Amino acid sequence: MARGLITVFGGSGFLGRHLVRRLAKQGWTVRVAVRRPSSAIFLKPMGDVGQITPIRAPIQDAAAVRAATAGARAVVNLVGILYEKGDRDFAAIHVGGAQNVALAAAEAGAERLVHISAIGANLHGEADYARSKGAGEAAVKTAFPAATILRPSVVFGPEDDFFNRFAAMACVSPVLPLIGGGTTKFQPVYVGDVADAIAACLIDPATQGKIYELGGPHVYTFKDLMVLVLAQIGRKRLLAPLPFALADLQAAFLEKLPVPPLTRDQVKLLRHDNLVSKDALTLTDLNIVPTAPDSILPMYLDRYRKGGRFNRTTTR
Repeated sequence: MARGLITVFGGSGFLGRHLVRRLAKQGWTVRVAVRRPSSAIFLKPMGDVGQITPIRAPIQDAAAVRAATAGARAVVNLVGILYEKGDRDFAAIHVGGAQNVALAAAEAGAERLVHISAIGANLHGEADYARSKGAGEAAVKTAFPAATILRPSVVFGPEDDFFNRFAAMACVSPVLPLIGGGTTKFQPVYVGDVADAIAACLIDPATQGKIYELGGPHVYTFKDLMVLVLAQIGRKRLLAPLPFALADLQAAFLEKLPVPPLTRDQVKLLRHDNLVSKDALTLTDLNIVPTAPDSILPMYLDRYRKGGRFNRTTTR
């Protein structure tokens, strides 16, 4: 059943590819708005001929954003960054960009807008990331009051930058650092569940104007997650506590790399638990049963085992 035109900003990313596939199956005509359309060509076979179209629309470019939303029945903003580089800073992306999308969606007469934020978004947060996410939510609500905001915890899945990063690190390093002692708590949420949540919000008018916090069925400490990774890849590594002060010092050097594995702002984030609030609307309110990490991780972390995914017995 045809549902009309939808514009997805950031549709070529980790979450975007899962969402675009679902939207195409549900009958949406999908316009994928990205900085480089060539990076989104791989999405086209996920739909029928002409159903998925990548276009250039950097989120900081208000004119391009307006052009990308023209005629759209619904709009989704997935764009976010974990660290700042050059003109891609938190204010430009999480606040200015989010405002551009919301204003353009309102101008285009879109019926629905779904904005992806993050658990911990707070105008008065300690970390720049958290404050920018909070400011972005405020800007979206002002421009498009009926927008639905989703705040995921750490998102995991085959292309994630969390479990894959530490599994790869464990392949070359005898030690995995436990920043702040590894006591920070997380509630990892499966990328497929987040994509399903977005798709559900697009068609359920009862979700308009609401905020949902998305987390998985289990709570883990950072140390628990490292133990889980090592168990999945069949490797033994030393888990070494790294005090926040030392992590901050290390991050000061690492954040100068082209793709920093850790920044001082991320260390600030790690000082706070990343959990769904007790009174928040959740996946359950969208009739989605959260998926546990241990049911998905074996599907993609086994390639980090000694001998690759065909070796399920060796531990070293």
